[in-house]
Amino acid sequence: MESLEKLKPLALLLLRLGLGIIFVFHGYPKLFTHTRETMQGFAHMGFPAYFAYIAGVFEFFGGLLLIVGLFTRIAGLLLALEMAVALVKVHGIISNPMAVENYQFPLACAVGSFALASMGAGLVSFDQAIFASRRGSAPRKSKNKNRDRD
Repeated sequence: MESLEKLKPLALLLLRLGLGIIFVFHGYPKLFTHTRETMQGFAHMGFPAYFAYIAGVFEFFGGLLLIVGLFTRIAGLLLALEMAVALVKVHGIISNPMAVENYQFPLACAVGSFALASMGAGLVSFDQAIFASRRGSAPRKSKNKNRDRD
């Protein structure tokens, strides 16, 4: 099991890259190529049309943040919440839970995003490079006060 623990940085990197590429791929058209069609689709699903822009920003820029590993926990949480809304309002996970084929893809994206939100970006990321030095510079307090006395 210890050898698998050593693979954790690689696993988080691959999860970030995979999800980031997927979200950028789905967010780009919402913002830059098929915006009008996407807005009509959102209105047809019962959302305000401008939600297409919000989804596009979350997916495109959130995906880019996942790829580079910057603000990964925040991006992962926002993307997981967006996918949760899609699962409930669009794909019918609650109304028809047995129709897994209708919601398997957004479910996988939601769960992966939530995993990144809870675990962070890992060692191979800008989060680690930027924020780890700040965490490591503060002096640590001892949990056992009596142990500090000689």
